Amino acid sequence: MTVDQSLKEGSEKMEKAVTHLKEDLAGIRTGRASASVLNRITVEYYGTPVPLNQLASINVPEPRTLMVQPFDKGALGAIEKAIQTSDLGITPSNDGNVIRLGFPPLTQERRKELVKQLHGRAEEGRVAVRNVRRHAKEQMEKLEKDSAISQDELARGEKELQKLTDRFVTEIDEIQRHKEQELMEV
Repeated sequence: MTVDQSLKEGSEKMEKAVTHLKEDLAGIRTGRASASVLNRITVEYYGTPVPLNQLASINVPEPRTLMVQPFDKGALGAIEKAIQTSDLGITPSNDGNVIRLGFPPLTQERRKELVKQLHGRAEEGRVAVRNVRRHAKEQMEKLEKDSAISQDELARGEKELQKLTDRFVTEIDEIQRHKEQELMEV
C-alpha cells in the first residue's frame, strides 16, 4: 500500500459516508410530501422484511399528500401497519385499494425537533469522515514505521488527508445548512 492508495481509499470511504448521510436526511420530512420519507420503512411481507418501495408505487398527487398503491392488494394491511408503527407520526388512511398519507403543516415545535435530529445525523456523518481520516492516517504511519515511505511522504500524505477531510466536512455542513433551511421554511 502507498500513500496515494491510502488517500484514494479514504476519499472513497468519506464519499460513501456523505452519500449515506444524504440518504438518511432524505427521510426527514419537510413541509412538503416526498416519497423519500418512506425509504426507511420496511414491511413484514410473508414473514420477510421488505422495503416499502419494493411492494408499492408511491405517488405525490398533491403537495401535502402521498399515495401508496401496493402491487399486491394482500399487502395493504401490512403496509398500513408498517407506516403506523414508523416514526413518521402520520396516520395512514386506507380505502381498500390505496393508502393515503396526509402531511399536516409542521408546527414550529416539530420543526425545531426535526432540526435537532438533523444536527445529530450531520454530526454522525462528520464523525464517520473523521474516523476514516484516523484510519488512513494510522495506515500511513504504519507504512512510515515499516520504512515503506519517508517522513516527507508521510507529511505530504497527512496534509492531503486533512484537505480531503476538510472538503467532506464542509460538504456535510452545506448539506445540513440546506436541509435546515428546507425545514424552517413555512
